[in-house]
Amino acid sequence: MITVVAPGLDTCVQDFPGRLGCYAFGFPPSGPLDSWSFRLANALVGNTTGAAALECQYIGPTLRFQEDCLIAITGADMSPELDGHPVASWQRIAVRKGQTLAMSYARYGARAYLAFCGGIDVPEFMGSRSTFKKAGVGGLNGSCLVEGQTFSLNGSRAVDDAPVTIPEDRRPHIPSDNHWEIEVVAGPNDDWIAEESIKQFIETDWKLSSKNDRTGFRLEGPDWTFTDKAHNKPPEHGEYPSNVIDYGYPIGGINLGGQTPIILVNDAITMGGFICPFTVPECAFWKLGQSVPGSVYQFQLVSVEEAQRLSDKLSALIAGAM
Repeated sequence: MITVVAPGLDTCVQDFPGRLGCYAFGFPPSGPLDSWSFRLANALVGNTTGAAALECQYIGPTLRFQEDCLIAITGADMSPELDGHPVASWQRIAVRKGQTLAMSYARYGARAYLAFCGGIDVPEFMGSRSTFKKAGVGGLNGSCLVEGQTFSLNGSRAVDDAPVTIPEDRRPHIPSDNHWEIEVVAGPNDDWIAEESIKQFIETDWKLSSKNDRTGFRLEGPDWTFTDKAHNKPPEHGEYPSNVIDYGYPIGGINLGGQTPIILVNDAITMGGFICPFTVPECAFWKLGQSVPGSVYQFQLVSVEEAQRLSDKLSALIAGAM
């Protein structure tokens, strides 16, 4: 059993790859925003890479352990301490009964991941243990951690408690200046955007607004211009150039509500009536997960095939980290 002394900010249980195949019922995949760091945390403690663990956003939790445990912390640097003594991220840590782990504000990055040997013991909902807070399902009673709460772990596996560290070349690099190059693929509605506006999108530095959460990341930048298709359309497509008949949104779609682009992330809505001229592929999601409000995005247009190759390369990096 583990007791929550302080919950941090929206700390929640997630698993990987999340709740797949449930959009038809209105449930998004959820799961960790930075799955690279998440999977490495689980690998360090001998779990399958998808086992249930904690996603800690901006401010980490304080937890008291009632049994010996192996843990690992990856992702953002939240200055973790065990009984007041600093401990390192990206390595296996042995925690003893009665000790307290305290995580603070993120010094860089946005989300840290805390994995426990055996994984967090919570029931599955529609095939996943991931928290979808807006519907109150998954995780710990469908909610983020709360003070005084306790949770338990699955039976620990036979894992050596000797320190093991993830090599730096196998970890995600979080830039200190908060400037990110984010891959995008064209579509599904790039033909609604004027050629000069597509060029502007790729060449412009976009700023991540403070108005973002696990549903969507709002961007600040110049206005868009549209093709004739967006202006001369049947009335059922809606009033604004960016309106279209409702359709299923892709995860990662850069949804254009009027003139405001919003990247649809893990807890995004199922469908709607605005175009998505570009889509952020899975291989770049870890960058979204580690970017803070005020971060600058420069988008790089890649093919679907290149995005798939990058995703395969990332999985190979994770598999070869231990």
